[in-house]
Amino acid sequence: MTKVGLVQLGCPKNHVDAEEMMGSLAASAPGSVEFVGTGADADVIIVNTCAFIESAKQESIDAILDAVKLKNRGIVKRVVVTGCLAQRYSKELEVEIPEIDSILGIESARTVSNVVFGALPSRKSETSDLSEKYPLIPNARIRSGQSRWSAYLKLSEGCDHACTFCSIPAFRGKHRSKPIERLLQEATELALSGARELNLVAQDTTAYGMDLYQRLALPELLIELNKIDGIEWIRLLYCYPTMVTDRLMDVWADVPKLVPYIDMPLQHADAHVLKAMKRGGSPESYRRLFDRLRDRVPDLTLRTTFIVGFPGENEQHFSNLKTFVEDIQFDRLGVFLYSAEEGTPAAELEPKVPKKVGTTRRDELMRIQQGISLARNRDWIGRDIKVLVEQRRGLDVIGRSQRDAPEIDGSIVIKNCSSSPGEFVRATVTEAQFYDLTAVTVQAGVHSALEV
Repeated sequence: MTKVGLVQLGCPKNHVDAEEMMGSLAASAPGSVEFVGTGADADVIIVNTCAFIESAKQESIDAILDAVKLKNRGIVKRVVVTGCLAQRYSKELEVEIPEIDSILGIESARTVSNVVFGALPSRKSETSDLSEKYPLIPNARIRSGQSRWSAYLKLSEGCDHACTFCSIPAFRGKHRSKPIERLLQEATELALSGARELNLVAQDTTAYGMDLYQRLALPELLIELNKIDGIEWIRLLYCYPTMVTDRLMDVWADVPKLVPYIDMPLQHADAHVLKAMKRGGSPESYRRLFDRLRDRVPDLTLRTTFIVGFPGENEQHFSNLKTFVEDIQFDRLGVFLYSAEEGTPAAELEPKVPKKVGTTRRDELMRIQQGISLARNRDWIGRDIKVLVEQRRGLDVIGRSQRDAPEIDGSIVIKNCSSSPGEFVRATVTEAQFYDLTAVTVQAGVHSALEV
């Protein structure tokens, strides 16, 4: 029995890669592998890394060094590094941390069993071919981390946008979609494993299908996903503002399981900064888009993220961003401090914004959003809402509504509720906080996912 410990870092896309790696290991050695989390029990530790921004890279390096310490003490036998940092810096890792046994990069499911179970290869690093198309047959997945009733479905890999601040295309490659047939098979298997919620992820979910079918095929994929038994919620994450078409908006009427929620990272809302970022669209086109979305999708939850402290961002640019946020009234909003990534055009731009100024702007924007979030939440007081129960806390339960994506948004506490995790319940909202809600059940009793 080989005990494998996985250290999982990074975004939901990386999370899916890790689940495929574990599925590949289990399929390669049936009954001979045991997954033991991240503890010192492991024979082999896999560190699935992130390289999105500087803090993520440092977290990945720290995790690798922790695993190497266990190896040096004779507690674990092998250390395998996968994911984005491995893809981007394979040669540097090989030189700087020679104790690493294997470096595999992204999409490592097809090769990970060779370095976990077999003789170590002569070549320590093996990064992925970023031009490979996805095969029709999906890799097996072993679900981890998330609750069994909520799952990520990764639609594609890579990105064709040329944002000046982003290094992702350099190590994840150009946009490559999975065939619809494969995604339907993956979704069916996730439903059979207990998933009731599918969260669709990619570097750009709205670009799905352009490479395979020469058209934006997300609407037809959603229509087919809606037919899968057991799935009750489908959620769109990582949408790009210039790729949200009228047809996609129409799909909310055609696909009952598609929740009225859209995550659309805008990054900024000043015309000068957007141009420097090489982002598609403009503040005016964004305003028109949100007006159309809210008009056509009742009770739509809008989530976005912004970057502050981008090179050249001055007080007027930041003021324009604040005005935009106050005007649009997003339900959910995250703010990142700009991180200069080597090899990106933005890293060479001047003038730099001092970190202290960027931090002040981030905090100010989040204070503005706190008031907006509280007001948006208060609009739900007295209304009924469907909740997916996540955990029990004494007599109460904690769950998420259609307005809350897993791991990033708020939650709902339902008082004196007898429902169990994984079940849906209808509740009436009684209190609102900045990010969370409190509610009571509409009716006594427990409801399954298919009864609400």
